[in-house]
Amino acid sequence: MAADESELTRQLYRTPPARFVAAREAAAAEARRSGDTAAVRRLARSRRPTVAAWLVNLLALDRPELVAELGPLAEALRGAQRDLKGARLRELSGQRRALVAALVAEVRRLAADRPDAPPAARLPLAEVEATLHAALADPGVAEQVRSGRLLRAVHHSGFGEVPRPQLRLVTGGGAADTGGGRKATGGGAQATGGGRKAGGGDVGADAGGGAESGGVPGRGADRGGARRARDEREAARAVRAERGRRRRALVRELAAARAAQRQAERERDGAATAERTGVDALDRIERELADLERRRAAAEQELGRARLARRAAERNHVAARRRTGEVEAAIEALDAEGEDATAGGGQAD
Repeated sequence: MAADESELTRQLYRTPPARFVAAREAAAAEARRSGDTAAVRRLARSRRPTVAAWLVNLLALDRPELVAELGPLAEALRGAQRDLKGARLRELSGQRRALVAALVAEVRRLAADRPDAPPAARLPLAEVEATLHAALADPGVAEQVRSGRLLRAVHHSGFGEVPRPQLRLVTGGGAADTGGGRKATGGGAQATGGGRKAGGGDVGADAGGGAESGGVPGRGADRGGARRARDEREAARAVRAERGRRRRALVRELAAARAAQRQAERERDGAATAERTGVDALDRIERELADLERRRAAAEQELGRARLARRAAERNHVAARRRTGEVEAAIEALDAEGEDATAGGGQAD
């Protein structure tokens, strides 16, 4: 029975959406006649897919070996995205586009083989393509696609896991990571120390020169060292000021990005709520439609019985009227015979 139920469901989701409700009701009626209440309940829970979802279901049910190729490619894409492997990601992205294009072409061919499918110009292939891309990005969507019971197209924004942004500190010498910036700063301090060391060498040289020339020993070297120290302090203050300015700019940018993220989350939640509301409304309408179809079928049966009863009543009425005429004729004949007999007796007298 389980295999039969599975095949029954597969055939149901192969049915175009325009005939889905009628096919579901016919299948439920057949299951009800056979006493299979579980199948009746399962069929009652089945929902009509959109045309795009129906096309994806056709692909999953008739070409499962092609749909199975989505799994390994999706895993490879997620791995490359997590590891930030640019070359590998570009290669896999090309494979993704090629696979999705091949699957969409197969969907078009499957629809062309079915006389009950919409015309090729009206096929929502863009929604089919978006659903396949979403299946490559979201394992949950991939599972729905493989089941062959998708109810509506799925759209996915972005691809895979979103890595944390790598902030970069731009300095006069070029761009560097924030961690590298600290390292560069340390290197600058090291270079400055070297300058002091070099300065110390110069002091000795100047002092020696001053002694040989008869000048004041070390006075010129002290003025040069003080000037270099002052320049170093000013350079350090400038670096700190620039770093502070850039950090404040990054903080402002981070605040704006977080605000945009919160707004996008609100819009996403609102869209998800609207989608759920639409799904609930569609399900309610489908239930009402199914109930109206059942009532319509019952009314048609009742009308058929009423027509049969009317025709039988008309036949009975015709027969009764004929019998009435026959009895009236018999009475008239009998009365005529009595009158004839009375008239004959009078003549005899």
